Amino acid sequence: MDNRSIKKLEADLWESADLLRAGSKLTSNQYCMPVLGLLFLRYAYSRFKLVEAKILKDRPMRNGRKMPVEAKDFSAKSALFLPREAQYDYLVNLPENIASADLKNIAEQAMNSLGEVVNNAMELVEQQSEQLAGVLPKSYTDFSDELLGELLRIFNNNALDEVGGDVIGRIYEYFLNKFAKNIASDDGVFFTPKSLVKMIVNILEPTSGVLLDPACGSGGMFVQTGDFVNEAGLQANSSMTFYGQEKVEYNAQLCLMNMAVHGLTGVIKSGDEANTFYHDAHNLEGCCDYVMANPPFNVDKVKAESTFSAGRLPFGCPKENKNKEIGNANYLWISYFYAYLNEKGRAGFVMASSATDSQGSDKDIREKLVKTGHVDVMISVGNNFFYTKSLPCSLWFFDKGKKEELKNKVLFIDARNYYTEVDRTLNEWSEWQLKNLNAIVWLYRGESEKYTALLHEYRNALGSDKLFDEQVHDLTERLKKLRAEAKTAVEEADKREKKKLQTEYDDRISELTERLIIAKEANWLYEKFGEGEYHDILGLCKVAYTTDDVKCDDKDEISIEEKGWSLTPGAYVGVAPVEDDGVDFEERMAEIHRELLALQAESNDLMNAISRNMKEMLGDGIE
Repeated sequence: MDNRSIKKLEADLWESADLLRAGSKLTSNQYCMPVLGLLFLRYAYSRFKLVEAKILKDRPMRNGRKMPVEAKDFSAKSALFLPREAQYDYLVNLPENIASADLKNIAEQAMNSLGEVVNNAMELVEQQSEQLAGVLPKSYTDFSDELLGELLRIFNNNALDEVGGDVIGRIYEYFLNKFAKNIASDDGVFFTPKSLVKMIVNILEPTSGVLLDPACGSGGMFVQTGDFVNEAGLQANSSMTFYGQEKVEYNAQLCLMNMAVHGLTGVIKSGDEANTFYHDAHNLEGCCDYVMANPPFNVDKVKAESTFSAGRLPFGCPKENKNKEIGNANYLWISYFYAYLNEKGRAGFVMASSATDSQGSDKDIREKLVKTGHVDVMISVGNNFFYTKSLPCSLWFFDKGKKEELKNKVLFIDARNYYTEVDRTLNEWSEWQLKNLNAIVWLYRGESEKYTALLHEYRNALGSDKLFDEQVHDLTERLKKLRAEAKTAVEEADKREKKKLQTEYDDRISELTERLIIAKEANWLYEKFGEGEYHDILGLCKVAYTTDDVKCDDKDEISIEEKGWSLTPGAYVGVAPVEDDGVDFEERMAEIHRELLALQAESNDLMNAISRNMKEMLGDGIE
């Protein structure tokens, strides 16, 4: 199944499930966890069947029959064993009248509704995994049997068997994403946009060791790290040790389910003991190879005394107010992320943009931090990357194991104007844009071979060795001709053939558009860095020295010290020159004026029509 087909499957499943929610009396909060629980169960079943087939292939025989599989066989292959009553096909094929089936739960009590049966299935799954104990939803009796049965059937789509478990995991993420739009909390701890998470993981390049996320939310950092490690040819569970803290227990449950659906294990602590301001729940100060996080921004009313007692403040504590509280906790988080790292550790995290140049005690902490030489990369992110917030943010990266020649330098990237618009209120970095931004970091680190490999990847994706700008031109012309051809062909087609023909042309246009997008991204990168040598690009990237001392007498360079210890990328990269789009200003203004006049005339006609209709309904008495 290709990418477009998978996207369609995701959208179709979501639409069906969301229509059911709209027809029920359940809120998004009530609906979210149970639906994700069913998706989890569907994934677990898919993986169960896959592993079962492998086990049975080499299973010894007894009395002419293969010996039955056991739970220990599955644990050896990092898969959940599912008792018969927790298997998805069992649940889907139950009779409509549950009471007539004479079913009993694990406590030997009679079950009279489908909700009770699904709750029992979740309890059976929890018995197979210490990590999932008490985590899975068991509120299915809130659903009518009819609604729950329909949901089970929706997620029993045969296409899921064709694409395999990895894609089911992707669909799980898709649903998590969609629910985030509806129920994400305002403090940002529920869901971190996938493209931001991938950017953090790509720059840190985790391979093995201890990873901590002290504000882990739904576990996106762990999942992306697992994918990164597995794609590198390693085994995530054997190479990485995952630790998480999450104050909100609901989010911690989502995290454990999200990890389990992707085959990951970890230690996640939640509740009061996981409040990072006051507890190092795993005792990991100075022990982590990697720290990743998207902490809640601008938290106030943090108890200063308790915070100070909890430690992990290598640069001192931010100033407290008259109420003996810390009025903004951003630099508490920043200090923690640094304190958790071992002598070669790397950290990457999301932070409010205001933290890059905040004043007072924040500035003092930032100066000490910069002077360590461990600030590695700073990236400005534009508006609308979050589902519930429009404000911009920054990505910060620390590296205690930086190359000696980079120790007194910081790479600044201003990516506020580089993104893909998903819709009017949401932006993201596409996969190719993520690769391009990562390529800047590679060149800064002297890893030109990775840049060269990316150029090869572009050429392979495009199927051509022609110059990228030439391919952009050729593909643009081909797309223009294809659209014109489609318009004519559909207009002239027989009425019965129009829809089919339109679909065929839409597929061809979509495929060509995708190639054009790839060509444009390739050209964007190549125009700036050619075959692979880092240099500063006005408006995009700049390498700055940490202090005036290490900058020495190079007047063409700049230091963070002379910028007042600001870590705002825009203060260093400057503003790119505005490109001439080739449109005559007066001509364009005249065109806009004509459009406004036409819209005004249309509006007047509409108002007149409304007025006439009202007179007809109410009689001549209306004025």
